Amino acid sequence: MAIVSVYIEEGCITCDACEETLPEVFHVTDDTCYIKADVRLDGGYDRNEAKAGLKPDTITQFHDEILDAADGCPVDVIIVVEGGETEAAVEEEAPIAIEEVVPEPAAVENVEVAGDDLEQLLSAGDRSLAILFGSQSGNSEALAAKFAKQASEYGLEGTVYDMDGFDFASLSAMKRLLIICSTWGEGEMPDNAEDLWQVAKKASPGSLNGVHYSVLALGDTSYELFCESGKDWDEQLEKLGATRLVKRVDCDVDYESMAAAWAVDSLASMAAVDGTGVFHEEMVEAIKEYVAGGDEGADGEDGFTVPDISAESIQAEISIFRYDPEAATTGSDTWVCAMPGHLSLLEALRTIKGTHDGSLSFRDGASDDSTTAICVNGRLVLPGLVRLDAVAPTRDGTLRLRIDPLPGFEVIRDLVVDHWSMERRRESTEPWMIAATREGAATMQGNIGLMEPNVATALHSITDFGSSALLQASSDAVPHANGYLGPAVLASVWARRNDPRSSASSVSHLDDILASSNGIKAETDLASIRRQNGSGLVVSEALLDAKTHVLERDAFNGRHGKHVWWYTWTLKSSGKVNDTVLYRQVLGPIGLLGNVTSGVTARMMTGFSRTGGDMITDMLAFIAPPAGIGKMPRQFNSSVDNHHEVVAIFNELDGRF
Repeated sequence: MAIVSVYIEEGCITCDACEETLPEVFHVTDDTCYIKADVRLDGGYDRNEAKAGLKPDTITQFHDEILDAADGCPVDVIIVVEGGETEAAVEEEAPIAIEEVVPEPAAVENVEVAGDDLEQLLSAGDRSLAILFGSQSGNSEALAAKFAKQASEYGLEGTVYDMDGFDFASLSAMKRLLIICSTWGEGEMPDNAEDLWQVAKKASPGSLNGVHYSVLALGDTSYELFCESGKDWDEQLEKLGATRLVKRVDCDVDYESMAAAWAVDSLASMAAVDGTGVFHEEMVEAIKEYVAGGDEGADGEDGFTVPDISAESIQAEISIFRYDPEAATTGSDTWVCAMPGHLSLLEALRTIKGTHDGSLSFRDGASDDSTTAICVNGRLVLPGLVRLDAVAPTRDGTLRLRIDPLPGFEVIRDLVVDHWSMERRRESTEPWMIAATREGAATMQGNIGLMEPNVATALHSITDFGSSALLQASSDAVPHANGYLGPAVLASVWARRNDPRSSASSVSHLDDILASSNGIKAETDLASIRRQNGSGLVVSEALLDAKTHVLERDAFNGRHGKHVWWYTWTLKSSGKVNDTVLYRQVLGPIGLLGNVTSGVTARMMTGFSRTGGDMITDMLAFIAPPAGIGKMPRQFNSSVDNHHEVVAIFNELDGRF
């Protein structure tokens, strides 16, 4: 009988007997005994409870010593697994014969694993998953990191590898491999994948036997060689003997939904590869159900009942903005269809794309994906978080929706907008922390800085908005001011400016950004931001504080500030907007001198008020020039209650406010 594997049962007394007999295989610690990784096929370092096979050269070299170590164990916890008969007359190439024997006992073990014990399959033995990415712009790298986190849900230990500098020879020892690769230029490999690809092309056929793989290719259909790099990897891995578990998926620029679907299939299939490298195809669907939560759920026995969120179908008339970048033409397509009212807007768009018009383009992703923001009947929303029957009232039995891209952004195709302009504005503010030396405290985790809880809460609330793109589009100024940084960028700037961790030089720099021509003074009216749900109120209040700070810092300097100053001066002096004074101020010093003969000054000095009120309201008339003995309203040195009305009046006089 030939040895296949060796493992350690519970009850080891750590007596060192096995390690003294065969230190090349056994390692005794204070707790138990381990089978070393370099002698096992799965590369694990534990008691080998999954019974992974031993490497053929280990069996050949230490066959008798393994049996001696097992016999020498005083508590008989070393178990040697033996398999089929070895051939007596084997030439020097005996390892080949041993390799042929190894799968036989593994098949017996696989029958046990492939049964109902799904949890054992997802936890026993080697559960490593290698994810290699080839990326030029970062999309493939981001997906690799995302799917590596998801791998743990499938009982896998995902590890992300950059193709740049990766050792191709190490692939042969991996049981599970995912390739995520984009295409650069005219069908070329990304820069970080080129060297590894050259090595892969020269590899010998059969060098990747035992490796299970799947490929996700990213590309752009506007290029002739679509997803060529991913196709090359898929073909080459198959030539080298690797086994394709999931068919390659080729993604266009809107890759999120297709990549997510590929990940579900690929991770479930990789999870169905057991610790010895055998693929159990019959377990794939069971694994998907297990990860998704299966059919189990709250049944009401414990007093909790799952609410029914489904709704009846409603008649929906949906008009969607369409843009063809090649012909540079715009328009809208309208569909009248019946859909369940509980569908989200994002699901409704997917339904239209899947059943009516496959050319419809929109950003797809998770329900709370911040990049999916759109405009529905003038309301800015994340479509994955809004039900179809909640976005607009039903009139005459029909729900009418007008879906447009976010305002203020360049439209790429249909509802898809380009966020790059917003990112460039954010980059121009140098959005990194330049910290100052501050007071700290010594804790068990080390020295940490101190911050008042109310300050931390205020700073967090300013930037606690779900979608930067949605907040940016909520400003009425963004679509008309190409250089304006926008509320999403300025809210972050204002938060950093008030962060006690920012250095003095950083605060000064941030003040300059806020006070610049493209800073907060370029925002005409905060009401459009305030109307937005969620954080709109908090952000608008923060930006109002920022505008006030800038005007105070500049002492109302410049034409913009002078208009504000003279407006408030005339308001305090007359009780109404003194259009004559304001008009003369706009004309400059010569116009101001004209006030002497315009009658305004004379009326004020002789006590004729513009409001028709009392000549003297209180003692302020005698001690607070320039009103003299004329009317001095009670709002002198007091705040204006209805500030938005003041802003609206001034906007009628000068739209530059």
